Amino acid sequence: MNCFSLAWRSVIRKPAKSALLFLTVFIISLLLLSGISSGKAGVLVQDSSRQAIGAGLLLERNLEDRRQRMAELSKQIGEKDGSLEGYHQEKVMISGYESFVGWTDNFFETLLMEDIKKIADTEGIEDYNVTTIATAAKPVNFMRIEDEDADQYSDLGGVTLVGNLDMSMDSHFLSGNAYMKSGRMIEKGDKNVCVISEELADKNHLQIGGKLTFGDCKNKENTTVYEAEIVGIYQVNQPIISYMSGDTYRSENIIFTDLDFPEKAEGKENDPLYERAYFKLADVNEYEAVKEAVKHTDIAWEKYDLIDNNGNIDIMSANFNELEKYSKVLTWVISGAGLVILILIFLFWMKNRNKEIGIMLSMGVSKVRILVQILTEALLIAAAAILLSFLAAPKVSELTADYLVQQQVRNAEEQDLLDEGKVASSDGFLNQKSGQKVQDVHTEITSGMLMKDGFGIAGMTVVSVWLAGFVILKKAPKDILSEMS
Repeated sequence: MNCFSLAWRSVIRKPAKSALLFLTVFIISLLLLSGISSGKAGVLVQDSSRQAIGAGLLLERNLEDRRQRMAELSKQIGEKDGSLEGYHQEKVMISGYESFVGWTDNFFETLLMEDIKKIADTEGIEDYNVTTIATAAKPVNFMRIEDEDADQYSDLGGVTLVGNLDMSMDSHFLSGNAYMKSGRMIEKGDKNVCVISEELADKNHLQIGGKLTFGDCKNKENTTVYEAEIVGIYQVNQPIISYMSGDTYRSENIIFTDLDFPEKAEGKENDPLYERAYFKLADVNEYEAVKEAVKHTDIAWEKYDLIDNNGNIDIMSANFNELEKYSKVLTWVISGAGLVILILIFLFWMKNRNKEIGIMLSMGVSKVRILVQILTEALLIAAAAILLSFLAAPKVSELTADYLVQQQVRNAEEQDLLDEGKVASSDGFLNQKSGQKVQDVHTEITSGMLMKDGFGIAGMTVVSVWLAGFVILKKAPKDILSEMS
């Protein structure tokens, strides 16, 4: 009788032993698949602060990718002062200890115009808008709105400039919160023009056609000024929320300009910082098809978040905080624990089969042949367990990924509580509560994942059998036979 036949007979002859191994391998395989697939899960996030963006798509930078790029560039620079690809670092003394401070420039932070134009060329996209980051500028020939009771010592003493390629598609106007009182909006091709708030116009007795002059708010020694013509006056239903303190950023002091003006007023001409891009669809009924087509645009998507008209953000789990790292840790923990459990099970097998092993040895069967038979039994049971786990994996994987994502959300909420009251992060960018809410977590079990799981379980089984067998079969045949008596 061959080894396979003997193994099969042994499997069905001892159902309790076989069932224990089957259940163990099934659970290990299921958990491994869940861990692997969670690292590649698609996370659908809803941002309540960005829902009213019209029938279109919004492109913003991905913050997790930003953090990763900064860490990589810092590592490349090493333990020294230096700059690389828009990232800068220098050594400073803090409380008597040396430490490195890192910061980024517009080149590092901006959305790339070439990527924006590639998306805009997608069939089904009718038009697009690009919006700059809120930029502080010094008012030269007019007065800003100030809170008379507020201490202005730490404030920049400026106003906020927001540049748009096409102001009609700015998020504040798309949402309906901001609207024109007089004049017109800024259009493509406009240069050196602006739209101001009604409050600012009233305070300075400004009218359409008037000129405003701006300087560099952060560089007091720079005497260069830039002039913009007033083409419109706007009003808001509710004050535009600012996530930075000071009257520089208050709603009434927000001035909308053409796309290129903020960088000039900041003294960084030809060095823009585009914060978001909006893409208007030609046919709302083709929304999902156009959205899918946009996702296939040949750009570095890891740098961006794509937000739909419901405020839903499509990102991969690698970009959702540290979900991929956690899933890898989970996979290694499961693998290690699974290997230990399998070794213990096979040690139990060997100990309870002393009589059988002794008889086979007395008949002249080699130790290797005995181990091969036990391994064959184990692989038969493992194969059945793995196949069944493949059927249950999709649902369990989704539950696992959802749990990991919710843990990330809770960690972020706890961090928000710790950071409450802060208005800016250490790198100078907004530290704002995004209002993001996870809507859906989608996992996919691919053929590659199944192969990894199958080969992984098979490898663990082989290692476990040989390790357990070595403990038992290292004894001399006469010692094993003596234990039988």
